[in-house]
Amino acid sequence: MAEPTLVQVFGAGATQDASTLTIQKSALADKGLTISASNTAESLLAAIVLLTSSYLNETSQATNTDIQITIADSGYPQIITRNSIQYRQTTYNVNFQKVDDSTTLDPDNF
Repeated sequence: MAEPTLVQVFGAGATQDASTLTIQKSALADKGLTISASNTAESLLAAIVLLTSSYLNETSQATNTDIQITIADSGYPQIITRNSIQYRQTTYNVNFQKVDDSTTLDPDNF
């Protein structure tokens, strides 16, 4: 198989050039983001994690061995208390899989 494409991972309209990566907010809306000119950085990151986990997962990896990063909900949400306020914490695991030839995570290896 081939490396995952920008569209497969980041949704319709995703593009890149030498200096920018463009992800359409409409692709993020499919994962629950309410599109706004002032979305927070954290809301955008949460939507990107949800979007990318739709393709970069163990199920897709089973049919495309070129997928080397998988993202999955840990399945263990928990309630945490901080400053006497209860929060729901959802953990996603991001797994980087590459031939063991170095000790550091190098984005250029994926």
